[in-house]
Amino acid sequence: MNGGWFDITVCMYHDQGHIPTKLLGFVYDRAAQAWKAVEGVNITLGLPIIRTSVDHGTGFALAGKGSSSELSLVNAIDYALRMAAGRAGSQG
Repeated sequence: MNGGWFDITVCMYHDQGHIPTKLLGFVYDRAAQAWKAVEGVNITLGLPIIRTSVDHGTGFALAGKGSSSELSLVNAIDYALRMAAGRAGSQG
């Protein structure tokens, strides 16, 4: 384990947040000799709207090959839905 597990990284700039998340988030499967999917979600706070996004690049090199994972996108949508539900509940 690299310094322990964490649930959140708070950073001033988008790319600064990628450093700790990707450093500890990527997992290499030695048996398959391949990188496993990263499950990070980028959440921008302080905006009047809810903004979540996947915590990786566009993956153009993987496009059309059937090797991409939708996990990070599903997680980003899930967090946006949870935030929207929490916001709706506080509007009372």
